[in-house]
Amino acid sequence: MSHLRSPAVAASLASRARRRMVERLRAHGIRDEKVLDALNQVPRHLFVEEALASRAYEDTALPLGFQQTISQPFIVARMAEILRQGRELGKTLEVGAGCGYQAAVLSHLCSDVYAVERIRPLLDRARENLRQLRLPNVRLKLADGMLGLPEAAPFDTIIAAAAAPTGVPEELKAQLAPGGRALVPVGGREQFLILIERHGRQFRETRLDAVRFVPLLGGTE
Repeated sequence: MSHLRSPAVAASLASRARRRMVERLRAHGIRDEKVLDALNQVPRHLFVEEALASRAYEDTALPLGFQQTISQPFIVARMAEILRQGRELGKTLEVGAGCGYQAAVLSHLCSDVYAVERIRPLLDRARENLRQLRLPNVRLKLADGMLGLPEAAPFDTIIAAAAAPTGVPEELKAQLAPGGRALVPVGGREQFLILIERHGRQFRETRLDAVRFVPLLGGTE
């Protein structure tokens, strides 16, 4: 093995690429240093196909197969920053675990992460990816994300990585703890982030950034 291909050199190159990614995110308006540090700690190249590893630290979504993608780093950072404004994330439900990347980032921001995924082969991939990082506060489950995870509710924070077509599912809102926040993409051809804030039995919804996510589907496969 040549020096350029040694694990130590590869790790060093990946670390520098992560730092450059974080600097780009900072330049594009992400201000929460805890969020930026969380992205800097997670080796994104471990979560993409080997053929795409050279593009892992670009600010773009990348295909995972099964008509799914790993989210653009800016979107991961932006959603976490919105949810963290003035508070800690606490116990968090992630809807749409995909390859496990966002769950790994959230593990550095939350007390506990419960991540659900409806596609079994993707869930298996997420388990393998996360096993390498030995994150003790992440739990994965095969489940219909539209239904949330009632057996582990309530959650201080809910974050979805797929777009609900017509509105935030009532099941997710019901699993939000009083004082909690949820951030869910909503829409079809036009999508927006919808921030849900629960105050007692009342829910306040705020429309935020225009986004583009894969659709949130029901069932498991």
